[in-house]
Parts: sequence; structure tokens; C-alpha cells
Amino acid sequence: MSPRLDVDDLGPDDSVLVISMAAELSGLHAQTLRTYDRLGIVTPERTRGGGRRYSLRDVAMLREVQRLSQEEGVNLAGIKRIIELTNQVDALRSRVRDLLDEVAELQRRPERSGELVHVPRSTSVVVWQPRHQRDDRHQRDDD
Repeated sequence: MSPRLDVDDLGPDDSVLVISMAAELSGLHAQTLRTYDRLGIVTPERTRGGGRRYSLRDVAMLREVQRLSQEEGVNLAGIKRIIELTNQVDALRSRVRDLLDEVAELQRRPERSGELVHVPRSTSVVVWQPRHQRDDRHQRDDD
């Protein structure tokens, strides 16, 4: 006999729940889950044979879709747009965190590839060259 799967052992993104279990956990009918999948509102992973496999994150999203629809009166097109915008905000926040980490890493580096210089306001064009290139050019001029 194979070991029994315990929901408490699942990670939020483990796509192992069949449609009947996801329907039971979300409090929705399996046909509603199929409709949400068809409309692209909550799209589960698929097995090689085409069977739907839901994660706990999918189940939480199904519950939120139901709440938005029943309690807030949002139609399915509106819910889909809310989900899209939420995903976009999450992606942008992740990108900001990555950029802040990159800035922090650059600030921690003791060696700098260039130097910071004050450039007074003017309409002049300033061409910056690394110090070693400037030094090389001056040495050639001296020869």
C-alpha cells in the first residue's frame, strides 16, 4: 500500500491535487474549475494525459475568485483583470527587490571600475575615459 498524501506535507506550488480534491478544498463544483481553466482565470498544471493538477496556491486563488464574485460582485472578466494586474505588481516588486540587491552589492564593492567626478552644469560635452586609457594616451604623447 502506498503512503497516504497529507495536505500538510504539500508546498504551495506542488501541483498534485486532482480536480475533485481541488473542488472540495475550494468549495466549488468541478465544472466551475473547468470553466475557470477554460477562461484562463485559474490554470492548473497538466499531466501528460491532459489531467488537471492543482496546487494549494491554485486552491487559494479559487477561493479568492469565489469571494470576489460572490461578496464583491465582480464579474469573471473583472476578476481575470484583477489577477493579471496582481501578477504584474508581484513581478514588478520582485524586479525592484532584485535591483535593490544589485545596487547594494555594487555599493559594497571596494573597487570601482570608474570614478565619480563633479561635472558643472554646462552645454559642453564631456567624454569620460578610464584612468588607464588616459594615462596610456599621455605616455604616447610624451614619446
